[in-house]
Amino acid sequence: MWLIAEYEAVSLFSLRPSFTTASGGKTLLAPTPFAIKMAIFDALCRAQSLDVARSHWPAIARLEVALRPAAQAVVSNVFQRVLRPSRSEAKPNDPDFEGFFQRTIGYREYVHLFGDFAIGLGWEGSDQRDWLRDALLHITYLGKRGGFVQVLSVPAYNEVLPAEFVSLTRPETNFPLDGTMQVVDDCAPNLSFEKIDVYNPAKKLSKGDRTERHVVLPYRLKRSSKSFSWYERV
Repeated sequence: MWLIAEYEAVSLFSLRPSFTTASGGKTLLAPTPFAIKMAIFDALCRAQSLDVARSHWPAIARLEVALRPAAQAVVSNVFQRVLRPSRSEAKPNDPDFEGFFQRTIGYREYVHLFGDFAIGLGWEGSDQRDWLRDALLHITYLGKRGGFVQVLSVPAYNEVLPAEFVSLTRPETNFPLDGTMQVVDDCAPNLSFEKIDVYNPAKKLSKGDRTERHVVLPYRLKRSSKSFSWYERV
């Protein structure tokens, strides 16, 4: 069974690959399975309760994830002033320090998604998961906080995944040769609730708690310059 939800981005999207550091500013062109599953879990916590979300976490972690990307994606490359925690003691009247933070310049990328996109969630069996449908209705952002999205219609159940979707969790043998490869992360099969609980300081996510997957998105680079890259869906 598949559950299909359509969204439209209402602000710029940005999400760094999981293997990069905070100083690396390159972004992916679409949300990863891990980001989508965490957004579902967050929506359940807000719409239901932590206990309800916790009971559904094993099912969320095992979901198959597919994507129908937006028609076009324009990546803006910018340098901006940022504040980061200072590693040394601030000196009086030092213009590069602001309290406990240090002023610096960081490279960032933001994606303008033109057109609607769709997320497909699959699982074995024919049971309908209305709690999952309700969670998809309450998702308000994907990727970095501030990447707001708006659901366009009530998610619908499908017995098969439509042909225009690309699987983000299964290896694909049929993909466009001129597509764009992305390295996305997913939940490890044994990822427990305690590891994703941000209020549990004793247990934190480690490298083995995420699975890296190489996928080819149907995006062709149409035009680029030093300040932007314009992709269109094949």
